[in-house]
Amino acid sequence: MTLAETAAPRARILVVDDQPAFRRLLMRILSETGYDVEEASDGDVALALVRKRPVHLILSDIRMPGTDGNALLSRVHHEMPETQVILLTAYGSVPDAVEAMKQGAFDYLTKPLADPEELKLVVARALQHRRLLAAEELRRTDVGTPLLCADPTMLAMLDAVKRLAPTTATVLLTGESGTGKEVVARTLHDLSPRRSHAFVAVNCAALAESLLDSELFGHERGAFTGADKQRRGRFELADGGTLLLDEVGEMSPALQAKLLRVLQERQVVRVGGSATVSVDVRVIAATHRDLSAAVTAGSFREDLYYRLAVVPIHLPPLRERRADILLLARHFLDVLGRRHGRHGLHCDSAGEVALLAHDWPGNVRELHNAIERAVVLTTGSVIGADDLTLGVRRSVQNEPLPLNLAVLEREAILRALGQTEGNRRLAADKLGISLRALQYKLNEHGLR
Repeated sequence: MTLAETAAPRARILVVDDQPAFRRLLMRILSETGYDVEEASDGDVALALVRKRPVHLILSDIRMPGTDGNALLSRVHHEMPETQVILLTAYGSVPDAVEAMKQGAFDYLTKPLADPEELKLVVARALQHRRLLAAEELRRTDVGTPLLCADPTMLAMLDAVKRLAPTTATVLLTGESGTGKEVVARTLHDLSPRRSHAFVAVNCAALAESLLDSELFGHERGAFTGADKQRRGRFELADGGTLLLDEVGEMSPALQAKLLRVLQERQVVRVGGSATVSVDVRVIAATHRDLSAAVTAGSFREDLYYRLAVVPIHLPPLRERRADILLLARHFLDVLGRRHGRHGLHCDSAGEVALLAHDWPGNVRELHNAIERAVVLTTGSVIGADDLTLGVRRSVQNEPLPLNLAVLEREAILRALGQTEGNRRLAADKLGISLRALQYKLNEHGLR
């Protein structure tokens, strides 16, 4: 089991209130909703708990003895700015809650609780806000393609990446070609203390054994025909930074042995030389192969596998994380539109349905290429299903949908709009809701 798999996507919530009965009522409602809920009787107990085990959201009363809700908010906002805080207040103290929102609280609820559904809605919005902030943080720090995701499995992986980034642990990234393994590797580097040093990537499958040997470890002058000068290898170039060994499973047994020695001793010997060169490099390996099966088959060294797979992270294919498709597509539309001088492009409802319906055997790389092709070839400002030229598309009607209410709702709306050619009134009738309700849902999901 990988670290991302052990990092369950269930949100952790802390309920803070000095009234035991009300506190347990909130805990019961939130636990039944599927959250991992803890309790604290006052602000001091709450601070001690979250310092030991951070939470995603704090639901706290304002008026409490000792450290009250406002003081708790101030400390949490300073120490754990990514943690969202919702305050609870009596009707007479609403102005205090509004003031607290100016200080960083996400929202407030009044006591006694009038409607459990309101609690669930506000909590869901706060957690969604936290996820968006996390994605925006990565967007600001990443120098290449941002690690954008909304799928619960990918969000758990993102949390794992953020925890791993400050360490020097060797990471093994697995997954089909095009799933974004290099993007994850770059994110690990960009969020680490090594970000001011080089990020160096080498594709182990793209070079013959002799060339890869020289590429990784360097060579001395005269080491072989054509070696007219000394050359530093990728390990030396990445000194102080990060080295990505892409498609590491394609290495020959001889190079596997040499790589294992470098990982153990943190020293390289250039081809044709005898002197050792110390290197301080964080190694990240990536492969689309099942290395454990390769170990069993005898084509990959077992000791090297365990040296590389200190922390394994698996990236699922895009067809298994459909909540990410439109998020990535819109990002590519924005980036590629600016690159090709085609500003303001967007997919219509039928286009988005086509994106969701496609299997994406080439994963994120195929999605990127499909969007770029549409950006270049489309003459208008709207990209439809035909403009995407995705070839044979399977029917979404028989597709098992992801177990995520927001994604299900969004896909149902897009499907209804696609079937009615964008007629909102007819789409609302198909969905069994009013036109006004559909307008609200379109705004809520960011659909045009």
